[in-house]
Amino acid sequence: MSTASPHAKSASAKSGSAFASPELIGRAIRDAFVKLNPAVLMRNPVIFVTEIVAALVTVLFVRDFLVGNPLAFTGQIMAWLWFTVLFANFAEAIAEGRGRAQADSLRKARTDTVAKRLGDPAARTAHDRISALDLKVGDHVLVEAGDLIPGDGEIVEGIASVNEAAITGESAPVIRESGGDRSAVTGGTTVISDWLVVRITAAPGSSFLDRMIALVEGAERQKTPNELALSVLLVGMTLIFLIAVVSLAGLGRYSAADVPVPILVALLVTLIPTTIGGLLSAIGIAGMDRLIRHNVLAMSGRAVEAAGDVDTLLLDKTGTITFGNRMASEIIPVPGINEHEAAVIAVQASLADETAEGRSILELAREKFGIAADRVALDGASFVPFSASTRLSGVDVDGRRIRKGAVDAIKRFVLSVDPQAATGVAAFDAAVERIARSGGTPLGLAENGRLLGVIHLKDVVKPDIKDRFAELRRMGIRTVMVTGDNPITAAAIASEAGVDDFIAEATPQDKLAYIRTEQRHGRLVAMCGDGTNDAPALAQADVGVAMQSGTQAAREAGNMVDLDSDPTKLIEIVGIGKQLLMTRGALTTFSIANDVAKYFAIIPALFIAAIPELGLLNVMGLSTPQSAILSAVIFNALIIIALIPLALRGVKYRAQEAGTVLARNLLIYGGGGIVLPFVGIKLIDLAITAIGLA
Repeated sequence: MSTASPHAKSASAKSGSAFASPELIGRAIRDAFVKLNPAVLMRNPVIFVTEIVAALVTVLFVRDFLVGNPLAFTGQIMAWLWFTVLFANFAEAIAEGRGRAQADSLRKARTDTVAKRLGDPAARTAHDRISALDLKVGDHVLVEAGDLIPGDGEIVEGIASVNEAAITGESAPVIRESGGDRSAVTGGTTVISDWLVVRITAAPGSSFLDRMIALVEGAERQKTPNELALSVLLVGMTLIFLIAVVSLAGLGRYSAADVPVPILVALLVTLIPTTIGGLLSAIGIAGMDRLIRHNVLAMSGRAVEAAGDVDTLLLDKTGTITFGNRMASEIIPVPGINEHEAAVIAVQASLADETAEGRSILELAREKFGIAADRVALDGASFVPFSASTRLSGVDVDGRRIRKGAVDAIKRFVLSVDPQAATGVAAFDAAVERIARSGGTPLGLAENGRLLGVIHLKDVVKPDIKDRFAELRRMGIRTVMVTGDNPITAAAIASEAGVDDFIAEATPQDKLAYIRTEQRHGRLVAMCGDGTNDAPALAQADVGVAMQSGTQAAREAGNMVDLDSDPTKLIEIVGIGKQLLMTRGALTTFSIANDVAKYFAIIPALFIAAIPELGLLNVMGLSTPQSAILSAVIFNALIIIALIPLALRGVKYRAQEAGTVLARNLLIYGGGGIVLPFVGIKLIDLAITAIGLA
């Protein structure tokens, strides 16, 4: 998948970029000790069990100290059990700490804001100053140039330029105004020109800014369904191994090989899935953090997880598949008019057209025909700017009335000048039909009572979008383009872009119906939107990505918010969701596989004295039973620290079929989970034997 948007430069991105930041590591170390609180650790049953047995060995160590028993072996087991708990806490703490710099900055913006509350929204001069934290839903506030917007709301009056860098990281201001889809504002952003009257729509503590603070800190991260299911599996495995270890204690007594409690505890901790238990929470937090670094806020971990399982992706055509601004690609003259002459007329008709389409016509004429846009050359001319009501623009000069505009509007203009006009109609209509069938938009060109030609405006498909849709197809995701265009135009653009299906002349009801149909067939659906009319579909979709620049209704309906308001981000979100699922699966596979090596390290060591035949299982040739047990415990603790960078960074995602990905991960992480512990435990055994620790 492609990288983050170039605008994704928020503090959250910066705070998450450096794993090895000394400040971040120092804070995570402190938090790792704070998380030793059993009330906190109970959320992670595997590590909670490890803490209990570490406390048990500590009691035994104190007993041995008081009665004068040898302390070295018990003390080392005790120390490494506590290190295992601390390393697991450290993994979670460092994942949580990556968002705190952004949260601290946002919290300051929230608490320092003063609001100008209006008693009467119509009387802007009569207001009282209160803390933003004292505002209530329905209050009206005045926000002037230089003021921070005190809370989430809807603009009821005014238009202003707003700097949203505190939220999006993008310094370029945006226009916000009452009415339409650009009326929602976010607390903590700054008005830099003019003024606004804002009706507060979110109470303190529940605003977008508050939710953002909680999310980047990980304070409101709830376990996802898959994570809960995996937690149940880990608890089950822990109980099974607990029963097995208790049974081995009885077997030892029966075999006249009484096994000390510290060794049984070491066996239990090395056999239960402490590796994935210690990293599971960090993987989930890191998945949400990767979204934040792409300037996307997920309102729940469930949404991130659902993104990884998406089957159908709904994308708006404009701004996502195409650039959004139709651009002139050719000028088709009628018989009797040459192309250069038609281009000159098109330039003259576009000189007063400030739309993107008008500017693209001037650019086409300059590049293809060398015609410069020169209003001075038409001295004394009367320019006609483009108007949405007439759908025409042009110029009146020297008795000539030149016009450019929508095909039906041009025909009406020609007939209004000359009711008998029929010159070039057949050729004109043929060009219009050809352009429409190719997915373009035709603009007519006329002078007085004559049709001169047609300008082809093309909705330009982004050059890399077809490859990206091919990636999605390899991932098993079906892409659907949503557009208001007619079916002919929609089909042409869909074919060029390489999407699997399209919805033409789409209404909000059409989107909602399509999503429900897909879901009835057992498929997960993702879509993005920014308008109030998108809210029902965003709420219905399994992954609904609302644009930060959109309406309050859209943002509340979706379960993700894109702070850059970039609809193509949906493709990155799917990739991050899949990466989260792959990372969790890969490290779970590794954790379970590396237990195999520990069996060969510890079980022979327990009973080799009573049952010499078990020496055949000592395939690693470990020095002594004590060194074998201690080596396994040390490896069990160190592997958690070694895997933290992978848990935070995530397993590299490739757009491949699910079977290929599964086979690759089983080979790398399953095979690696078996081989690495054999090597690691043997090296640790050699080291501790050489320095006399066992």
